[in-house]
Amino acid sequence: MTDSTIKRIGFACKYMHPDQTQKPKILKEIQSQYTERSTTITWLNSKKREVAEQRLYEIAFDNVANLERLIRYVGSLPKSLRMVRIGSNLLAAYTHSDWAYFYRQSDLRTRLERAYSHVGNIARELDVRLSMHPGQFTVLASDNPDVVERSLEEFEYHADIIRWMGYGKSWQDFKCNVHISGRKGPAGIQDILPRLSTEARNTITIENDENSWGLDASLELAKDVPLVLDIHHHWVKTGEYIKANDKRIRSIIDSWRGIRPVIHYSISREDVLSTHESTLQPDYQRLIAEGYKKAKLRAHSDYCWNTACNDWALTFWDDFDIMVEAKMKNLASQQLYAQGMQYENRNEPVTLCA
Repeated sequence: MTDSTIKRIGFACKYMHPDQTQKPKILKEIQSQYTERSTTITWLNSKKREVAEQRLYEIAFDNVANLERLIRYVGSLPKSLRMVRIGSNLLAAYTHSDWAYFYRQSDLRTRLERAYSHVGNIARELDVRLSMHPGQFTVLASDNPDVVERSLEEFEYHADIIRWMGYGKSWQDFKCNVHISGRKGPAGIQDILPRLSTEARNTITIENDENSWGLDASLELAKDVPLVLDIHHHWVKTGEYIKANDKRIRSIIDSWRGIRPVIHYSISREDVLSTHESTLQPDYQRLIAEGYKKAKLRAHSDYCWNTACNDWALTFWDDFDIMVEAKMKNLASQQLYAQGMQYENRNEPVTLCA
């Protein structure tokens, strides 16, 4: 369990080098050392089985090494920046019917467990808060039983990695976040909770989205699972800049049962709001009236470019850790952190990885 007295700001999945003016080839060489490799089912199915299996093996252990490198980088940052989301493609084709057998080999699983255990120990030693976020095809509240089964397989894949890393032993020692997703809504989530493994049950969180299942729907689950508030999704769905002292926030905090909760934060893209003043919060209803499309406004920005929105996000920081969902990853999270430190009159230097 990470130190809950530390206020954190984190980023998702990929490392971005601070000098983005370098040639793309050089940047790719540097950044790929911290990022997952993958492959496609089409490629695997086009090769002889032994060739495909060798590729899966190489990707699996390259990704463990890259994950360790990413966690060590995050662990080198100021304590308030030691939070990162792990990507979902660590084990290529893990749940695909054609290739799932590969990962059921006992000797391979033993090696993977040993490798991930080592990485988990490093994260705990460096006090790095970790999370995962299964993708859009994890629809646990679907009204289609086949979709639910496949979604459970996908969620339990994440739980396998969490378990191997030594997490999932206690309530929210690791966050594995999904949207409600599916026509059954909150009731569908309640239906699947008893079917989850111990590690999956201990780590699942539910996030509001900007389309079907917003904050009100999430709050129906406040007694069942911890709730992640995405303040950008809420803005896109309702136009509201929800306040940190809103009574709904208390219910979200309580859903974590004493563990420091997390919000997700992003802003509409810079190139969409290219003429908007960076010191003023965008007015959603006005933008819609002016012809902006919801799909454009929901897309995540590269950086935390709007200082007024940053001010708003930082009002949650006393009670929540903040996961920045911006395309420039650690560079964007450090931008928000620097603004937060400025307001707190601290001068804790940000150490970048070369």
